[in-house]
Amino acid sequence: MNIATFPVDFNKTVNEILETHTKFIRSVDVLLNLGDPESDQTPKELIYTEDKMKLFHYQPIAKKVAKVPTLIIYALVNRQYMMDIQQDRSVIKNLLELGLDLYIIDWGYPTAQDKYITLDDYIDVYIENAVDEVLKRSGAKKLNIMGVCQGGTFSAIYTALNPAKVKNLVTMVAPIDFESGAKSDNGLLFKWSKEMNVDKLVDTFGVIPGELLNGGFDLLKPFQLMLNKYLGIIDNLDDPYTAANFIRMEKWILDSPDQAGEAFRKFTKDLYQENKLIKGTLEIGDRLVDLNDITIPVLTIYGEEDHIVPAAATIPFNDYVGSDDKELVAYPVGHIGMYVSSKSQNLLAPKIAEWLKKRDK
Repeated sequence: MNIATFPVDFNKTVNEILETHTKFIRSVDVLLNLGDPESDQTPKELIYTEDKMKLFHYQPIAKKVAKVPTLIIYALVNRQYMMDIQQDRSVIKNLLELGLDLYIIDWGYPTAQDKYITLDDYIDVYIENAVDEVLKRSGAKKLNIMGVCQGGTFSAIYTALNPAKVKNLVTMVAPIDFESGAKSDNGLLFKWSKEMNVDKLVDTFGVIPGELLNGGFDLLKPFQLMLNKYLGIIDNLDDPYTAANFIRMEKWILDSPDQAGEAFRKFTKDLYQENKLIKGTLEIGDRLVDLNDITIPVLTIYGEEDHIVPAAATIPFNDYVGSDDKELVAYPVGHIGMYVSSKSQNLLAPKIAEWLKKRDK
């Protein structure tokens, strides 16, 4: 083969090498001088603690604040500050600016001593006591609940058991029908969970390591979540804003709490594997959970591209509640994109605030 048949523009090649080298040096300089990009910066006050759980009240921003307070209940498997990841992409800040009075539960980080905490404890003790504290502090007779992901499942369960305390219910990307989720094209997590030997897992670990669950989430989309995102960020690391956003998100992803074993066991067996919430056979304490007992206004929000909680697992909630005033809203985003994508930033908070304020009586 004659190498002369492959002409090379040496000047162009050298320039490209120099540009790449310069870009790399700028990227290193940006990362070294970036500091620690922080999340969870919207001002709030700690008003109640119980074991690892903390309850916060956000400082109101708007001149006119809603009469009915809203309690946000997030999932156990990730940290709630995803909703306040940074000030220019904060669902929390947007909702406050639109006049909501917000409280939020921080579940904390379970340790070995928490392995016997049950699903009943989360619903009948922690959420119940947080609700009572919000009502006492605000002077309201009822509150709104906004449940996110697994926290939306908890919120539906709590509301069905305590309809007298909840005025309006909002669920976001919340799994409700676990059988439909397993049958969905995006339901790989639901399929895996149905086959999980959860008894052996809990009996072995006691408290399920967050790193173990994180690895499972990565395997749902291994190329996108474990390779492509790092390749895609290389060309933009010399931009401080982009680099800071990337680091914030990576910190949140890796900040995965361990899971109380007994609560994890019941949630997996009763919901993922046996779909008891839809069947009406789920028991919390000595009470059956009947979604038809939810007769208050319900707003159900889901992501059309969600690979963690597929739309098929969320949509049926609208059919099983006993409410006349209920609405389904879809956004063309994934699970995390629901909070941070440009598509949802200008749509999600205004929709929730408008919907709740119409019912703020």
